[in-house]
This record gives sequence, C-alpha cells and structure tokens, in this order.
Amino acid sequence: MDARGRNPVSQGDTEPASRRTGARAAGAAGRTHDTRGRGAVVAALMLSMALAALDSTIVSTAVPQIVGDLGGFSVFSWLFSGYLLAVTVSLPVYGKLSDTFGRKPVLIVGACVFLLGSLLCALAWNMAALIAFRVVQGLGGGALQGTVQTLAADLYPLKERPKIQSKLSTVWAVSAVAGPGVGGLLAAYADWRWIFLVNLPIGGLALWLIVRHLHEPRRETAAPHARVDWAGALAVFASGGVLLTALVQGGVAWPWLSAPSLALFGTGLALVAVVVLVERRAAEPIIPGWVWRRRTIAAVNLALGALGLLMVAPAVFLPTYAQSVLGLGPVAAGFVLSVWTLSWPVSAALSQHVYRRIGFRHTAMLGIGTATLILAAFPLLPYPGEAWQPTLLMLLLGAALGLFQLPLIVGVQSTVGWAERGTTTASVLFCRQTGQTLGAALFGAVANGVLAARLGGAGDLDTVARGLDNGAATETTRRAIADAVHTVYLGAAGAAALAFLVLLLLAPRRFPVRTEDPA
Repeated sequence: MDARGRNPVSQGDTEPASRRTGARAAGAAGRTHDTRGRGAVVAALMLSMALAALDSTIVSTAVPQIVGDLGGFSVFSWLFSGYLLAVTVSLPVYGKLSDTFGRKPVLIVGACVFLLGSLLCALAWNMAALIAFRVVQGLGGGALQGTVQTLAADLYPLKERPKIQSKLSTVWAVSAVAGPGVGGLLAAYADWRWIFLVNLPIGGLALWLIVRHLHEPRRETAAPHARVDWAGALAVFASGGVLLTALVQGGVAWPWLSAPSLALFGTGLALVAVVVLVERRAAEPIIPGWVWRRRTIAAVNLALGALGLLMVAPAVFLPTYAQSVLGLGPVAAGFVLSVWTLSWPVSAALSQHVYRRIGFRHTAMLGIGTATLILAAFPLLPYPGEAWQPTLLMLLLGAALGLFQLPLIVGVQSTVGWAERGTTTASVLFCRQTGQTLGAALFGAVANGVLAARLGGAGDLDTVARGLDNGAATETTRRAIADAVHTVYLGAAGAAALAFLVLLLLAPRRFPVRTEDPA
C-alpha cells in the first residue's frame, strides 16, 4: 500500500498508470537536462564527497601536534564528535531545503559553510575555538553528504544509478581510509593547519564546477511562497545534538548512570516530543510524517541504521585487534581493515545485475544475510591466528555490504519523485549516521565490560592496548582483548540479523518504483 492507500503494481521498477503522469512530471522536472556538463558536475560531486569523508578521519593522527600547539588534551575528542554531530543533525534540514529550493543553492551554501569552517579551523588560536570551527565545518559537511547523494539520483535514470553510486562509494571509502595517513603526513612534514587549508583549493574547484555546470530547470515544487519550518529545524538540531552528545560522552566523560548522562537523555527525549508537536503543526515540516508511514522508506531507514551500528565493529575495533592480538604494526593493521574498501564498491557496482533479476529487497537480504554469517564467524578464528584470516573475512564482508547498501539506496530513491527525494535521502543518511553513533557508544561499553570481567577490574580497550604497546604484554591481556573484540563482532552480527528481519517483515516484496522518462 502506498501513502494514499493504493496498491502499486510493481514488477520491481514500475508503478500504476494512475500515477505515471505525475511521475513523468516530477522525473522530467527533477532531471538535469544539460548532459554536456554532467561529467563536470559528477567531478564536483566526487570532490565534495571526498572532502566530507576525509574530514571525518583526517584529524585523528594529527592530534599530538594539535594538542602540543593548542593544549586542551581533555576535550580533544570533540574534534571528531563535534564534526560528526553537526553533520548528523543537519542532514534532515538540508534534505528538506533541497526539496523546497533545489539542490544547487543548498549545495553552494553548504560548500561555502564548509570552506569557511576549514579556513577558521586553520586560524584557530586554542582548542575551544578549533572545536567550535569544526562544528561549523560539520554544518557544511551535512549539506555536502546529503545533497551529493540526492543529485546523483537526479542526474541519472534508474538503470544508470549504480554506476554513479558505486563511484561515490569508492570515493567515500578511499577518502575515509586515507584520511589518517594524509593527516599524519601533513602534520609531520608541514603543519597541522594544512589539514584544513588543503580543503580550500579542492573545495573551491568543486564549487566553481557546480556554479558553472549544474543547471537545474525551474520546478513548480520550488514555489516562491514556500515557507521554511525554522522552528522544526531548530527543534531537530536541539534534540539530535543533545541525544547524540549523551551517546558520545556517556561512559567516556562520565558514567552512563551519572547525573549528566541522565539529564542529557531526559532533555533529549523531551525535545523529541517537542519535535513531534512542532512538526505535526507545520505546513512544510522538516521531517514529514510520510517518511515513517511509507513501508519502503521506513524499512530502509531502519535497515541502514542497523548498518551504521554494525560498521563500528570492524572500523573501530579491528585495528586494535590486529595490533594487540596479531602483533601487526600500524600500517599492516590498517591494511587488514582497508581491504573491505576494495570489495565494497566492486560488489555495489555489480549489484544491479542481481537486483534486476530478484528485486531490491531480496538482493539486500542476500547481502545482509551473508554479512551476518561473516560477522558471526569472526569469533571462531583461531587464537592468535594469522593476519590473512581476518583480512579474508573483511574482504568478504565488504562484498556482502556492497550488495546490501546500494540496492536499498537506489531502490528507495526510485520510489519518490524529485520533490521528495532530498528528504528521503537525508532520512536514510541520518539513520545510518545515528546508527554509527549508537554503535560506538554501545560496543564501546560492551568491550570495556568484557575487559573488566576478564582482567578483574575497571579499564577500557584503548588504555589496555596502549599498555601492550609500552611493553606490558601478557597472554591474559591479549586474550582479554581478543574476547572483547569477539563479543563486539557477535553484537555486530546481531545488528545485521536485525536488518535482515526488518527487510523480511517490513519492506514490501517489490519496491513501488516510479516510472521515469528517459534522460
């Protein structure tokens, strides 16, 4: 059933004739007609995606230089948390704005905010200023992430979308993995401020390409009298920021059941109630109710939220496992993790041949079902084992997740017209980002709990791993780290199984894909 109570007739990529006229209008309006400049626009999108991905990880290896220059060691973690929080909470707002006013102005404003934040970060005079400017950067990064994904769907018809999405996936994966290395090189051989200054020429080129080559036709959906739901946007910012802060800082800056943690969660839940109240009364809500009332969108949101959750296990814990348990150096440990960035985009690009035969839902279920088995197999690896064993599992995991994620993103974008695509894409990315934040908090608590139980006292994974690096190596400690990471992987397998069940029980057998005019 669709939002109006009708049954779409779908063979995977079709819908009933009663909606084709509106679909054609939305599709024709939503597609960029100047195909001659499409290559330049795609280049701009890839540059923008690279900037957003790099800046989520590039600061990590430069922390010693930054702290040595600016001080503020006790709060340096907010260099990462502040950026990611700003990206996450701004995604729904930019999604709605792009549906109201078009992709181009939102992308231009977002790029300008990102570049302004980068320049200010390079000029920061203390840690508090740098954290504040990282938040400004994140507010621009939210526009880059969401609008780039939406424009990719606008530019290409359904049959060509896997190509552009696989390119964006490759850029994201390579940039995220390369970020720490690039940051370390710049900090060691130049100055940590170049981590932010290097964004200016790259972002400036992307901005110039967008201004010059992206030409969106006028649309009736971008009505001049359209009103922005600023009250809803503020409520979304506030509730998301408070709840994500509680998740990021809980168990780190203060205990989970402490007064600050309980106060933040209580305030966040109260603000969620305010969001619901404000959005119900708004004429053009930032988070429309149809995002959760439509089975397809709701199922994809929940499934990709689970993806964000499970991705934390390898991304955060595998490097520590590789160094502490397998005895690898930092470079080799990074390689063990990075191999999934090789198989993920390849699998994503090839997924179109699968979902054209069996549909989006079944392809995604095949991918996440395989990922569940791979994650569950990690604790079965021998102790201490060989490096090729987790490397092979990561290679297989990347292939499985590529088969899972891309069909869902392409599929859900294809169920809506231009005027709803930005909001839909932003809701998907918001859920995935929130899942990652929740996963970092949840799995961090699980790992630390296992360590405390195995070692007979309080402690956290980072501290124990640093102790091993400093020569305090004991077999008991290594086994405790292995047990902690194995438990985290079992939790990730549970998250993957949850995604499988969501698709099985909630997602329609065939996505109600809208008919589009050829480009």
